[in-house]
Amino acid sequence: QVQLVESGGGLVQPGGSLRLSCAASGSIFSINVMGWYRQAPGKQRELVAVVRSGDITTYAGSVKGRFTISRDNAKVYLQMNSLKPEDTAVYYCYTQRVDVTGTLDYWGQGTQVTVSS
Repeated sequence: QVQLVESGGGLVQPGGSLRLSCAASGSIFSINVMGWYRQAPGKQRELVAVVRSGDITTYAGSVKGRFTISRDNAKVYLQMNSLKPEDTAVYYCYTQRVDVTGTLDYWGQGTQVTVSS
């Protein structure tokens, strides 16, 4: 099992910045992906950014150039700059690990990000 604890959400004005943090604990030795998804009201959960083994990163087109994902062992961060009202959503930390049964996905409890003047 892997537990994920997020922090760093909040209210920010358009153009502002926030930094999300997520710490993983438990069976972290076989984690191969860490990242962030988000879900806005009435919309499906969508990928924001992930980092895979070898520090390979993937970003959603809507955040590329504004958000930066980084990982430090069992922690993952999302630096969000130039925030827009459409970035408002609940942001979920995500991780995937591999064991003998296959791949296992884990989610954090979510942290609210609201971009509004």
